[in-house]
Amino acid sequence: MRVFNETQRFNQWFMQLINYGMLLFLLYCFYIWFIAKSNADQVMATDSTGQIVVTVTVLLCVLLIWSFKLKTKIDEKGIHYQFSPIHRTYRLIRWNDMQSCNLRKYNALREYGGWGFKSGFGNGTAFNVKGNKGIQIVLKNDKKILIGTQKDTAATAIINRHFKKNTDERI
Repeated sequence: MRVFNETQRFNQWFMQLINYGMLLFLLYCFYIWFIAKSNADQVMATDSTGQIVVTVTVLLCVLLIWSFKLKTKIDEKGIHYQFSPIHRTYRLIRWNDMQSCNLRKYNALREYGGWGFKSGFGNGTAFNVKGNKGIQIVLKNDKKILIGTQKDTAATAIINRHFKKNTDERI
């Protein structure tokens, strides 16, 4: 294998539960407003502006959670990553810019404060969606980046091939 590709989403059961819960809440609000002709908390059945605000807010939250995606690509140039919708395009970390690169286990809550795009917890920046395995990169300027992966064996094989090759060329 010369190129590694992986796409991860927030598709854990509890994330799906949150999304379905928000959609059920919205259906409940529609029932209260349009069938029971009653108020849903502070939004009255005749308040179309309030209804639109609630509907758009809930749908945007659902779409935001659904749209988060971590894409990783490893090739002869380096490690490319994109955490959508935060990054519009792939970011590239070139092999020459790395001091070290290896796969490791981590504790997302303890080390980074959870999953997602995390920075400023003393362990560098993390891009992770689920799990406890990631590609730990230390740049030559001592900046640390962790990119989560679910395909640890394939990622290790391609990293060993390309990082070792580029390290040997620098010596």
